[in-house]
Amino acid sequence: MSQKNSEGKRSARERLQEQRRKEESRTKRKRTLIAAVVVVAVLGAGAGIAALVAGGGSDKKKTAGPLVAPQGATGKDTVTIPVGKPDAKSTLTVYEDFRCPGCGQFELGFRDTIRDLEAKGQLKTDYHLVTLIDGNLRGSGSLNAANAAACAQDAGKFAAYHDLLFKNQPQETDDAFGKKSRLIELSGQVPGLDTPAFRKCVEDGTHDSWVKKSHEAFSKSAYHATPTVLLNGKDVYGDQKNPLTPDKLRQMVTANAKG
Repeated sequence: MSQKNSEGKRSARERLQEQRRKEESRTKRKRTLIAAVVVVAVLGAGAGIAALVAGGGSDKKKTAGPLVAPQGATGKDTVTIPVGKPDAKSTLTVYEDFRCPGCGQFELGFRDTIRDLEAKGQLKTDYHLVTLIDGNLRGSGSLNAANAAACAQDAGKFAAYHDLLFKNQPQETDDAFGKKSRLIELSGQVPGLDTPAFRKCVEDGTHDSWVKKSHEAFSKSAYHATPTVLLNGKDVYGDQKNPLTPDKLRQMVTANAKG
């Protein structure tokens, strides 16, 4: 082999080695940069989470305590609050969020009919409390209101307080129910509810863990929007082509009561 060819091949090898060194150097710098970005992102996320926890409202209690179901809660995982006579032939199952405007519209349109059918012994209503809006818009109004409603259940006054909360429902973006003082103030409109025991239950968030359990059960169900309304296990509220009306609900429940 001539010296010229040998030098040419050596020169080519040297250029290839130099190119590989440059590629390795670039790769190393890239990995270092990616690692730094990941660290910053993690730290930033942690700071964001901390900010959410710190800024989640003015209430003293920030974390849920032990799971305490309200008195009389029934069903799987005891996340159901029943209203009406247990032997009623029809059962209305309602998934609601106290901050949900659609739930407020449902209550406005159907409340009187539902309560009348319950009073006649024809209908039992199973309520499941959900906290979707807190997750979507942030805040604690869904959680605090649901806990307060569970506290009212302890006092045997769930239905009256439930209806009162929806009658005084704030705008969806207004987390007024995040203020426990507001929830206690409203309780004064339900005779006999504003007691030291109720106030402590609301302020301590006694049923917060139970509310979260109720929401988790809803999240794992086949239903993902509020309000979800079932009559004897059948979804009767979500069909836009055949919308439910108070009269239709009354007719179905009355027919079922007659057998």
